[in-house]
Amino acid sequence: MANIPTSAPNKNVAQEEPITAPYGSWKSPLTADVVSGASKKLCGMAVDGHGRLIWLESRPTESGRVVLVREAEKAGDEPIDITPKEFQVRTLAQEYGGGDFTVSGDIVIFANYSDQRLYRQSLSSLDVPPIPLTPDYGGPVFSYADGVFDARFNRYVCVREDRREGTINTTTTIVSISLGSKDVQEPEVLVSGSDFYAFPRLDPKTNRIAWIQWSHPNMPWDTSELWVGYISENGGIHKSRRIAGGDPSLVESVTEPKWSPDGDLFFITDRENGFWNLLKWIESENKVMPVYPLNAEFTRPSWVFGLNSYEFIQSDKQKTLIACSYRQKGRSYLGIIDDVESSTIIVLDIPFTDIDNITSTKNGLYVGGASTVHPSSVAKVALDDQKSKVVDFKIVWSSSQDGLKYSSYFSKPELIEFPTEVPGQNAYAYFYPPHNPTYQASQGEKPPLLLNSHGGPTDEVRAVLNLDIQYFTSRGWAYADVNYGGSTGYGREYRERLLGSWGIVDVNDCCSCAKYLVDSGKVDGERMCITGCSAGGYTTLATLAFKDTFKAGSSLFGIGDLNSLQAEAPKFESHYNDSLVGGHKECFERSPINHVDKFSCPVILFHGLEDKVVAPDQARKIYQALKEKGLPVALVEYEGEQHGFRKAENLKFTLEQQMVFFARLIGHFEVADDITPIKIDNFDP
Repeated sequence: MANIPTSAPNKNVAQEEPITAPYGSWKSPLTADVVSGASKKLCGMAVDGHGRLIWLESRPTESGRVVLVREAEKAGDEPIDITPKEFQVRTLAQEYGGGDFTVSGDIVIFANYSDQRLYRQSLSSLDVPPIPLTPDYGGPVFSYADGVFDARFNRYVCVREDRREGTINTTTTIVSISLGSKDVQEPEVLVSGSDFYAFPRLDPKTNRIAWIQWSHPNMPWDTSELWVGYISENGGIHKSRRIAGGDPSLVESVTEPKWSPDGDLFFITDRENGFWNLLKWIESENKVMPVYPLNAEFTRPSWVFGLNSYEFIQSDKQKTLIACSYRQKGRSYLGIIDDVESSTIIVLDIPFTDIDNITSTKNGLYVGGASTVHPSSVAKVALDDQKSKVVDFKIVWSSSQDGLKYSSYFSKPELIEFPTEVPGQNAYAYFYPPHNPTYQASQGEKPPLLLNSHGGPTDEVRAVLNLDIQYFTSRGWAYADVNYGGSTGYGREYRERLLGSWGIVDVNDCCSCAKYLVDSGKVDGERMCITGCSAGGYTTLATLAFKDTFKAGSSLFGIGDLNSLQAEAPKFESHYNDSLVGGHKECFERSPINHVDKFSCPVILFHGLEDKVVAPDQARKIYQALKEKGLPVALVEYEGEQHGFRKAENLKFTLEQQMVFFARLIGHFEVADDITPIKIDNFDP
């Protein structure tokens, strides 16, 4: 695949005087079909024994199927699907998955979605069916994730989740799975006793294993521990010792342990300055030391397994260097740190302003990232011999290659810092103004606003090319993506603003952002809507229940009842509310379902019928209560969808119906698209 330019001319756009038309009514080539068809997601990447990239992508056009793909051998050739048609690579461990596959040389081991068993597949013999490695228990009752190969004992070491008692009462362990036996063997438990495990990582000689563990009521970004165990001659683990975490006087979130080629253990923690930074364990003295202290985040919260924020690479002098990504003030950077002479960091110049995972290859790196003009992509970054400069940057995978032909319609985000309700305290958002080269609004008209409250809530929105956003802005909407207090990317202190205050801080910050935009003259205060997915759906519903800032809202698989969420949530987040909200009383008081009398504007709800995180009944209860109250309301339920929509037809329908719902009820304009709106109760005859 050739280099993707940062912008591309659109030959279909005539250089004429813009048409004057109301905001929201503009016609755009970024149709819902274009957006939903360009919604592939990158779910992981690795490098095979020949140095070729292997990546995992989800495909909305195949009902959300997740497939392993191999980079083409020759330039111009098409990438090759590795996963046979009857398989899908996806683990359900901790419900959110991640760490679905591992590659070593010519072998890939992956978790199959339908039965949740692990399979082994040869990359050089793709006509040979994958071979099961784990027992058939008669159903998907065990899930596996985040594995590594153990060459010394010819086995596979990974996290296993026992789901036989349901998702609420799972048991998580670190297990080993034999690779040498002709018959499927029962996995052997290596580490157990904690509620959760992640990142089992072996040193180069397989003498030691490191891992991360944590227990209720903590989430991994609250408090977690790094352990190291020594491996005996029979493959068991003994003399385990805690390296970081567990000190009541030093609250820290430890993550991403990794052994260097020289056998040194590195990891990331936020103990030093409240930001996730790189540290190194000095085994001989059993102490840890910072590698390069910086008020920046060198990782992100572990909602999924398999994060890979740094890699070890070799310079021409055979010196081990650390390639890492870090995030500071709303943008990502790719840097090189010399572990021995770590007084400086070399920042590499690449087009990505947002970086997810990185993977090393012979002459450089594969970097997953995006920017305001690049959708989610993977680039091959070639470095010079000293590993201090980029000599080539080539996109090898893109979530929406065709989308770039519409670049003249893209709205560029502006990072805004706005005052919150707490005096002297600010929060952050990205503001996207309406933009369409063919249209302009009447003088004096201000655009309607759609404000997004992100999920998590421990997560972060980033300034990257998102065609869902461009769908609205190219039709004349303003869009705000809010990083309310509690979001990641700004250190622990900012993240902990939400402790005990979910449903308060996030709600207030969303309203404060909207007020700031109105006061700045950027949007129409009478045409402001709010939307959100999952936890963002909760913030949306809570904002509509407890505030009167917005005139309409849409909740996508959002939470309406915090006590029901606590009772039904998977084990991973079953105590999440303890720190974010409090006990039963606080959950009751902050649940929108218990305050339907306070709703005063239209709401549209979307929910998947197989959602195991937020039960579909939550959306039904909100819908029924608002319907009985007499407010305009609509509910869309999708068969076969879980927590997060994956099918192209459902992504399209959701996007179109949100826009038409807002346009009909508060927009005061006719949409240009030919969309048949669904029936709205208490509005349509």
